[in-house]
Amino acid sequence: MKPIVILKNRSDIGAETRGSDMGIDALEVAAINAGNDFFKRYPHIDIETHNDSVYDKVKHTFAKRIHSVTRQCERVKRGVSSILEKSQFPLVLSGDHSSAIGTIAALKSLSPNARLGVVWIDAHADLHSPYSSPSGNIHGMSVAACLGLDNQEHKINQVDQHVMRDWEILKGLGGIQPMIYPEDLIYFGPRSTEDQEEEIIRDLGITCYWMHEIHYRSLESCLAEGLSKMSDVDYFYISFDVDAFDCDYVSDGTGYPVSDGFKIYEIIEILERFFDTSKVVAFEVCEINPLLDTGGNDMAEATFDVISGVIGR
Repeated sequence: MKPIVILKNRSDIGAETRGSDMGIDALEVAAINAGNDFFKRYPHIDIETHNDSVYDKVKHTFAKRIHSVTRQCERVKRGVSSILEKSQFPLVLSGDHSSAIGTIAALKSLSPNARLGVVWIDAHADLHSPYSSPSGNIHGMSVAACLGLDNQEHKINQVDQHVMRDWEILKGLGGIQPMIYPEDLIYFGPRSTEDQEEEIIRDLGITCYWMHEIHYRSLESCLAEGLSKMSDVDYFYISFDVDAFDCDYVSDGTGYPVSDGFKIYEIIEILERFFDTSKVVAFEVCEINPLLDTGGNDMAEATFDVISGVIGR
């Protein structure tokens, strides 16, 4: 693996619930309590945030704080790009999952003609747009933005020109639309999705290993099949939303905890199998919310077990 640089993006403005901006600090506490010098071992970059925008009145309930999220994703893109340009490996630690747009944009900008494989480990599909979102939270639109989807066929919101402008910026942040293609995207663990998202996955032929399918077929068989389907991509970006964990078994310390998810060792197994391809060029972890963790710091501790179990091994 290339030299690791940690990018710390303490932004939670793309989420509904505040607190994931503290997730990185919770991870560092977890490392300290484990007697692990992980965060002293690697250099890091701190990304400036727009978290103060939470005090502003929400103008567009179907795309909350989209202008600030767009500016934040641009900052993440610049930070990740600066790491990639030095032939280093970005370990991106973020608050909410909207940051993935910036990370993917950096990867696409650096190698516009390469096939970027995206491994999305998440309880949710994040396939909404300002036109279709029932919540208006941008962290639920990350994949749609990267696929260049508007979801006009599922339109429930009237989108004005200001939102349209920022949405177009997000979709084109990598300098090309779309930033990723359906055949180069693979999901592991979705189990909390809307009908519209399931229809998009089906219609676009996206490889998706629903949690019930993983239980039925086994994680190993799904991994083997998924790796085979993605064998022609040039490199991988892995995005891990901690709500992929089983909230009943691991922790509820995330904005949208969902039962019947992954155990710690299963996440590690997924990551190890993809890292073993030697094609992984960036890894992102997000959505730890210590304010919602009824077990103390359980979510951060579980997530740190995953990170330290895979990075630098």
